[in-house]
Amino acid sequence: MAHTKSAQKRIRQTEVRTERNRAAKSRIRTLRKNFLAAVSTGDKAAASTAASLLSSAVDKAAKSNLIHKNKAANIKSKAAKALV
Repeated sequence: MAHTKSAQKRIRQTEVRTERNRAAKSRIRTLRKNFLAAVSTGDKAAASTAASLLSSAVDKAAKSNLIHKNKAANIKSKAAKALV
């Protein structure tokens, strides 16, 4: 266990950030599943909306270095390809 106050604070901060990052990554996975479900049903309007939400979430994650910018580009590219 940490002995100094600053080390204890760093542990608390890490826990908060880890939970926030886990939630954001989970949201991206959920949005991707929703998008693929909309594409598989053939509903263009729902798929387009889901693609927009997915793209926005991925861009935000890449901006905060949660995922790499190239991974974000790959996710968005695959979504655009599936949408066509």
